[in-house]
Amino acid sequence: MDAEELIESIIRGLMFLAGILGNNWLAIRSLPRTISVIRTSEVLFINLAVSNLITNFLVDLPDTMADFAGRWFLGETYCGVFRFCADLSETSSIFTTFFISAFWHQKLVGSLKRGGAPVRMDSLRLVACLLAAGWTVAVVFSIPHFFFVTVEATNESEEDCVDYFPDAAAGRTYEILYLTLANALPLAGIVSVSVQIVITLLKNQQRIRSHKSEAPREAVKDKDSDAKTNDRRPAGTGPEAGPGPEAEPSPGHSKDPHIYTGVPGSSGPNTPCHTSNHSNNTGGNHGDQPSSSKPVQVSAKPNPSTQVRAAKSVVAVASVFLVCWLTHLLLRITNNIHTSSLVVEVASYIAASYTCIIPYIFLYGVKKLSCSCKR
Repeated sequence: MDAEELIESIIRGLMFLAGILGNNWLAIRSLPRTISVIRTSEVLFINLAVSNLITNFLVDLPDTMADFAGRWFLGETYCGVFRFCADLSETSSIFTTFFISAFWHQKLVGSLKRGGAPVRMDSLRLVACLLAAGWTVAVVFSIPHFFFVTVEATNESEEDCVDYFPDAAAGRTYEILYLTLANALPLAGIVSVSVQIVITLLKNQQRIRSHKSEAPREAVKDKDSDAKTNDRRPAGTGPEAGPGPEAEPSPGHSKDPHIYTGVPGSSGPNTPCHTSNHSNNTGGNHGDQPSSSKPVQVSAKPNPSTQVRAAKSVVAVASVFLVCWLTHLLLRITNNIHTSSLVVEVASYIAASYTCIIPYIFLYGVKKLSCSCKR
């Protein structure tokens, strides 16, 4: 093994170790405390970690060992397993990344525009069906690699595990279908969802800035109206004569019943968590009589900042995904036109780099990159 091959093998080994650490970390940190409280994000992250670990253990590790050995020494039987697992994990990882992007886009819109309302992908049954469909597509496209493979001598003493289709037209047809359905379409979906996330974040940022610019002007108007009210107040009246216009409302009620204070089921810090019919609270019985409506258990709203952080991590992953898989897709198309072992090797390195980078981005996005045992 010359110096160039040694450097390539060391780089591949470091990528393998980074992928093993990151994906195991993502899987462990995504494990729910109890089965009854499992969430969609945890299911998706665990599925992504499992898909990438198949690549790490069954593809990257044998490939790294073959690089150090200088030839493929695992036999033709494992060559079929190697090629099968490579496309299986690759396809599953792509579809899972697309599902994660769609989920966090829905959560972001639900948090910023609909006050944290439940989204469609909160349903574990729907997510399970989507993941099952993704694995089914991955298996269908990976089965031919288990049979149409061979150990080919590349140089005088080197051997490599490569795909071998008896019919060139069949091989090209398979490549076209695989690249279109299992690569190009999910890639387009991830890019589309990421663009929508960026647009939503920009609109929300613009809305926040407009509210901040309007706040000082509203404060000045309130001061002017208070001054005019004090000037028109009759003699002998004052703060000691009774509650004026600035009197604090009773606990649990705001000055304007139509103003949303941000706390579900209440308008003040001391209000019990129940709902009441405002149209029935006429007269002076505010807060004295219990509401006739049935108490409703209100769940805590998700923190918008958490959704924004996770959505930004999705955009970061989409950027890495676009660079890696677009390059990978172009290399596969190039290899389909003109077969080259170098192109196949570069494509495998790009796929390995993706699986060892994205776990850390997702861990950072959901604030689980630390070693703390608290989740």
